[in-house]
Amino acid sequence: MATTLSATLQTRFAWSTPLRTRFRDLEVRDGLLLRGDAGWGELSPFWEYDDAESLAWLRAAREAADQDFPAPVRDVVPVNVTVPAVGPERAREIVLRSGGCRTAKVKVAQRGADGLLEDAAVERERVAAVRAAFDELGTADAAIRVDANGAWSVDEARARIPRLAAAARDLEYVEQPCRTVAELAAVRRGADVRIAADESIRRAADPLRVVRDEAADVVVLKVQPLGGVRACLDLAEQVGLPVVVSSALESSVGLAAGVALAAALPELPFACGLATSQLLAHDVTDDPLLPVDGVLPVRRAAPDAGALAAVAAPPAVEQRWFDRHDRLDALLAAERVA
Repeated sequence: MATTLSATLQTRFAWSTPLRTRFRDLEVRDGLLLRGDAGWGELSPFWEYDDAESLAWLRAAREAADQDFPAPVRDVVPVNVTVPAVGPERAREIVLRSGGCRTAKVKVAQRGADGLLEDAAVERERVAAVRAAFDELGTADAAIRVDANGAWSVDEARARIPRLAAAARDLEYVEQPCRTVAELAAVRRGADVRIAADESIRRAADPLRVVRDEAADVVVLKVQPLGGVRACLDLAEQVGLPVVVSSALESSVGLAAGVALAAALPELPFACGLATSQLLAHDVTDDPLLPVDGVLPVRRAAPDAGALAAVAAPPAVEQRWFDRHDRLDALLAAERVA
């Protein structure tokens, strides 16, 4: 084990766990837990993100560790089950074991090792299997949304969305069908379904352009990439569109910040993408944030010694996280002085 369990009494801990299913081209998820006066926060930007982009993730981690979360206006948060780019039978199993979720987000527009977009029929089979699983559970009115992660062209989106809607027997919305705001607006003008913006919000220099260009009906907010719960609440007020809170594939410590945001929003018309602890082979706590009857309780999560023993990062990964944290901490300190 890279770090002795005495690290649970210190201020940071690097964790790493396999994923149950390959997701976002990842087979392992890792991150750093940070402890402060208010509890634990999580720093887990993906490794392809540079320090400038990762700095917002540290702001979110420090907020969670050092401050109480804003007062909640609800005690539980409805959540969706996330279905990765898997075959129909695996998609069915994921829904059946989702903890009572009545909404599913299905990943589509996946590209293979050859860089080619998956066949449209493969997407439809996955979505149809999810609908069949909800029928099997007796929840025929369950909602299905799809997420293309910006991988379609406008023409591909226009061709595929109606067919996916037919397979789903109606789509709640399509998340980030194309990469640019202009493309989102073009798809939205011709679509008979809501369009949600994710990357066009969290990775944009001007997240409000989505609103000005009438490119989305829904916005997806993620606490770490956007700099914390309070920053997200401010952004939600500026955007003025319905909000779905989603995760960045965190441990339960990181997910708790997303739950805090969802709990504090004045309105929450859609289920949130915060049930992603289900995708981790191991979590950092013995009491992970997992859905029961399709909802998560509004609470913090704290790491446990037994759970940490199973997820301690290998020495090289631990040092990489410590070095990254030190760099980001120095950047944040310089920012505050400036």
